[in-house]
Amino acid sequence: MHETELTTRKNEHLDQVLATLRTRPAVSNGFEAVRFEHCALPELDLAQVDLSGSLFGKPLAAPLLISSMTGGAQRAEAINRHLAEAAEALGIALAVGSQRVALEAGGDDAGLSRELRRLAPSVPLLGNIGAAQLVQGYGLDQARRAIEMIEGDALIIHLNPLQEAVQPEGDRDWRGVLVAIERLAVTLEAPLVVKEVGSGLSARVARQLLDAGVAALDVAGAGGTSWAAVEAARSASPQQRAVAEAFAGWGIPTAQAIAEVRRACPDAILIGSGGIRDGIDAAKAIRLGADLVGQAAAVLESALISGEAVAAHFQTLIEQLRIVCFCTGSANLAELAQAPLLGSR
Repeated sequence: MHETELTTRKNEHLDQVLATLRTRPAVSNGFEAVRFEHCALPELDLAQVDLSGSLFGKPLAAPLLISSMTGGAQRAEAINRHLAEAAEALGIALAVGSQRVALEAGGDDAGLSRELRRLAPSVPLLGNIGAAQLVQGYGLDQARRAIEMIEGDALIIHLNPLQEAVQPEGDRDWRGVLVAIERLAVTLEAPLVVKEVGSGLSARVARQLLDAGVAALDVAGAGGTSWAAVEAARSASPQQRAVAEAFAGWGIPTAQAIAEVRRACPDAILIGSGGIRDGIDAAKAIRLGADLVGQAAAVLESALISGEAVAAHFQTLIEQLRIVCFCTGSANLAELAQAPLLGSR
């Protein structure tokens, strides 16, 4: 695809995500069905609750990932800079948006460069390319370039078959994607992460990916941004809009995806994302089996403002998560993962 067309499309995606931030998702993330048993005697010091962890050998001050966001080159540069500044300030992980524009731009890195590593020298930094590109010529060379471009610690391969199916310019031939992922997992020197983009990973697919050598999974379930709805909003014809709109509520709710993937893959590194609204949702994700919790669209408005605004957003989420630990008698994340739920006994 021509570079200008691709950049324009990414800009349109960003505009539509911003436009839908205050609308009710077409499907619930599923966390409303999960309720913690309140502990009236926590026997803890709130300030001493330990939220620390690690990802790919690097420490995390909290179990959070600023999930992949994208946009046209001009806005993307500011967004990525603000996200990197906040990630470093808070000690949390950062995953960049699709690097396709940067890889194909012939010199325009769209804000994705070693500058991100300079801004965030100590935190896990994850690159990102699309699964559909793996059967259209992308391979080890592009994967290495994506990581080297940002001095990343790992590479995300994002799965978006529904979005591609309803997008007029979509890549619809997905034959051979799993084999391509397996080939890359074997040859790439860095860990490979596979994530959905909002329709969820099933236990069956998660197991296939782990067996193929993938190092970590991000369920990215339904309940947050619906890329079918985004594509419906940018459709050029009533027919295209009607096709896409029918799938606005499609997918596996995030809570269900986390629980089912954890049962099927007990030893996997598991990231829970997809409509995470606050620190209570983040705590529920961890209780259901996530090691790490990702958030993207909810922080997008802050990312357009400044690194300080992004940091303030996540500081609120971290404080909420800490209070959930306190009010469930959980001194750390391992204890939170076993905290009693109402109706579970």
